[in-house]
Amino acid sequence: MELRTYLRHFDYALLAAVLGLIVYGMIIIYSATRSDPNLSSPYYYVKIQAVAAIIGAVLLIIFALLDFRGLRAYRLHMYAGIIGFMLLVFIVGAAARGGQRWIGLGFINLQPSEIAKIVMILVISAFLAGRQRGDLDSHTTLLAIGYVMIPALLVFLQPDFGTALVLVAVTAALLFVYGTRMLHFLVIAVALAAGLLLVLGALPAIGIHLLKSYQIDRLLVFLHPGNDPGGAGFQLLQSKIAVGSGMLTGKGLYHGTQTQLNFLPEHHTDFIFSVLGEELGFLGVAVLLALYVVVIWRGLRIAIISESMFGSLVAAGIVSMLVFQVFVNIGMTVGIMPITGIPLPFMSYGGSSMVANLIAVGLLESVHIRSRLIGGRRYMRAKIAG
Repeated sequence: MELRTYLRHFDYALLAAVLGLIVYGMIIIYSATRSDPNLSSPYYYVKIQAVAAIIGAVLLIIFALLDFRGLRAYRLHMYAGIIGFMLLVFIVGAAARGGQRWIGLGFINLQPSEIAKIVMILVISAFLAGRQRGDLDSHTTLLAIGYVMIPALLVFLQPDFGTALVLVAVTAALLFVYGTRMLHFLVIAVALAAGLLLVLGALPAIGIHLLKSYQIDRLLVFLHPGNDPGGAGFQLLQSKIAVGSGMLTGKGLYHGTQTQLNFLPEHHTDFIFSVLGEELGFLGVAVLLALYVVVIWRGLRIAIISESMFGSLVAAGIVSMLVFQVFVNIGMTVGIMPITGIPLPFMSYGGSSMVANLIAVGLLESVHIRSRLIGGRRYMRAKIAG
């Protein structure tokens, strides 16, 4: 089929919104890091982010032009591959910032857990799509949970609690779209709550610490950040000050005091939203949220118009992944969610996250293209028959 036929069926509103987010993110990253005296160039982080965006854009086009339906046959191969890839992190992975999550590839560090998000969406979607639509028994739910438990545990042990939460949230969303009974969700919620109490309370009491002390502090500090303003609560307090001081129009790019004077830690990664809120204010935040709304709207639309259950599940899984990350990231910067280290999609600095998110957009485009092509063929057949 001719390339222009595929190009005609791209969702350009989705692409435009994603491009807007990427450019927006680079502007804020530059503002947050331009005055860092430890950098060889004020454009250091922007250049790396741009390279990741270019690599991701190439992969986006490749995945968009590929028929996503063919990936169903490789469900077990993808699953085994990502498990092996994450096990490799513990062998040759590079340690940084209290975790061992990256594999060094010379000019870039690859974070397999970011790729795992996309792979697990495909794996679980393929599994559920292969079941009978009315097959809503507990066996299906348990198998889906079983699929995600191993990669989630490996990510948790890196330790990367935030990404492990994303994998769990995406699995729950896929089960919901599939039609899992609410009783199953209730049982899962009770089990998760019991597990959290075990990890935070019972096990530490007998000397078993599955979470590091700094992780527990980050999870609980949002309740009372003022109790430790110079320690675990410092980052959250500075973030709230930054966002609140931006008011309607912000202090202007390059003029945020909490950012430019380095009071706000991790301002180009996890707390990029705080920089945006301080320097561009409510109006800047409104533009950001409007771009996310377009991405989510187009993703949901693709899930609805998909001609197959697999396509609908893939699209719904990607949308749920993005929504969860946006909600948790923004929530933790304003103090209504625990600090879990989840990046803001397309905005936070991070090559692996950028590439993974653009691959996800490529899969959305693939679902959209195939839905349009199939719908067009049906229309032509009906027209000829009529």
